Amino acid sequence: MSEFVVVIPARYAASRLPGKPLADIAGMPMVVRVWQRACLSGAARVVVASDDERVCRAVEDAGGEALMTRDDHPSGTDRLAEVAQALALPAETIVVNVQGDEPLLPPASIAQVAARLADDPEASIATLAAPISDVETLLNPNAVKVVRDVRGRALYFSRAPIPWDRAHFSARPQTLATDAWLRHIGLYAYRAGFLADFVTWLPSPLEQLEQLEQLRALHHGHHIQVALARDVHPAGVDSVEDLERVRRQVAELEGAP
Repeated sequence: MSEFVVVIPARYAASRLPGKPLADIAGMPMVVRVWQRACLSGAARVVVASDDERVCRAVEDAGGEALMTRDDHPSGTDRLAEVAQALALPAETIVVNVQGDEPLLPPASIAQVAARLADDPEASIATLAAPISDVETLLNPNAVKVVRDVRGRALYFSRAPIPWDRAHFSARPQTLATDAWLRHIGLYAYRAGFLADFVTWLPSPLEQLEQLEQLRALHHGHHIQVALARDVHPAGVDSVEDLERVRRQVAELEGAP
């Protein structure tokens, strides 16, 4: 297994849940819980990247490494690229982007996505997917779908139900007859050199239509490896309701009264 670095972008001013990285989960800031999970992945280094000193201080007080970054990044990928440059990472270094709002992310998944990229020297990105078993998810535009080629590389990502089963989808389907459909899981591994190039490109037309940043890489002819996730991925925290759900789950896992 090649060495890899984990970077956790943690923007303080989340639109739906301001101050989200510092939200308390069973006595610990959420970003610290994410950092702890990442440290269990076998990463050579785990760095939290934030635009707020309070977030960095919380991580450092827990014994972690944090880096202050600019506050005008349009996406977490841009923040990731700034960190790769600041750390002077060699171009072939594998950098895994772990979202700062996934305190229940399986550490094994971080290692899995890094290994998938290491196994394909021609790929610039690796990510994960899981089978879709219900029609509701297939038709939900918030659940991103992906189709792969024979080598496991992404052919396309879409919010639409791809592939389209022409023989059976003339009317709204009630069941899924095969395992042809995959839901994308937004955990990414990149090569550091690719990140430096990626953030200089303008958003591609398909990316703007679908609002899916990974389509920019496909537009420029780069390969994205897609592995089937070995572990179940609990949903992250996007709302107050999500935060309460995660608090309950953590309390159950830790045996809190």
